Amino acid sequence: MRPEFELLDIKLLRLLDQLYTTRSVTRSAEALGQSQPTVSIWLARLRAQLGDPLFVRTAGGMLPTPRTDALIGTVREVLDGLQRLSQAGAGFEPATAQRRFSICMTDASHITLLPRLLAHVRAVAPGVSLQASRIDAQLAQALQSGEADLAVGFLPWLDTGFYQQTLYAQDWICLANAQHPRVRGAGEKHWNLAVYQQEAHISISSGTGHQLLESAVAAQQITRQLRLELPGFLGLSAILSTSDLIATLPRHIGETLAHAAGPNGLQVLPCPFGIPGFTVKQYWHARYHHDAASRWLRGVCAELFMKSAPSP
Repeated sequence: MRPEFELLDIKLLRLLDQLYTTRSVTRSAEALGQSQPTVSIWLARLRAQLGDPLFVRTAGGMLPTPRTDALIGTVREVLDGLQRLSQAGAGFEPATAQRRFSICMTDASHITLLPRLLAHVRAVAPGVSLQASRIDAQLAQALQSGEADLAVGFLPWLDTGFYQQTLYAQDWICLANAQHPRVRGAGEKHWNLAVYQQEAHISISSGTGHQLLESAVAAQQITRQLRLELPGFLGLSAILSTSDLIATLPRHIGETLAHAAGPNGLQVLPCPFGIPGFTVKQYWHARYHHDAASRWLRGVCAELFMKSAPSP
């Protein structure tokens, strides 16, 4: 192989850059953390590979030849590119990062998870912003393309090409006005399946666990007197607090709403029949499994929510 076509060692490119800047073999050696004889050997190798003296010793220092003047721009572009490449693989620094994360979640998670996640992010990563996005038919494509960074919920259809991590388990409870005339302070004598079927109910179609409830009601031939159907949890607390309606919903959102309403607002009742539980997980595409920013976000969610539903 002819010398001019030999691959240049990165340390030789750094030497050329240092010599061009300092005009001194001694100062270049100090900057590179090498001895002067070693740098002289490197310079000889560089001259042989490029077929040019590159620098000429003068009273004013090591002056570059026209060939070096022509090369220095390209050399520095290569070194800058290598530095950017190295930084791209570096860890994510939340304290200084300027980044927006898009997280797909249900409206229940807007109430139960998002406030705590936002508070944590604002405390440790002030330059990071969050976007809460919908869970819809385009979810898989959004995660694959990077339009969405993470999805949180019960999403059993996300399988091939996706990683998942369980955060906490969910079961079901009922929620009612704390002053409900028939189930106030309900015990076993006052709250059972028969009473449940006699009362008026709210149906909330939001959330991927909704089908579990509907399937359990149908399989056990339970009668619910539905008086209101809502697409989501917005307004549910206010409606329950001012009516005698009852809602059947996952424990985490129910207990969160009850806590927010205060002791005289809503009461949590046990669900009087069996509904299959489910697990809330975080999901991400395999393309971003090793991405430092994605790993940080997933680590935050695991730290805040894993194992059990956070206390409201």
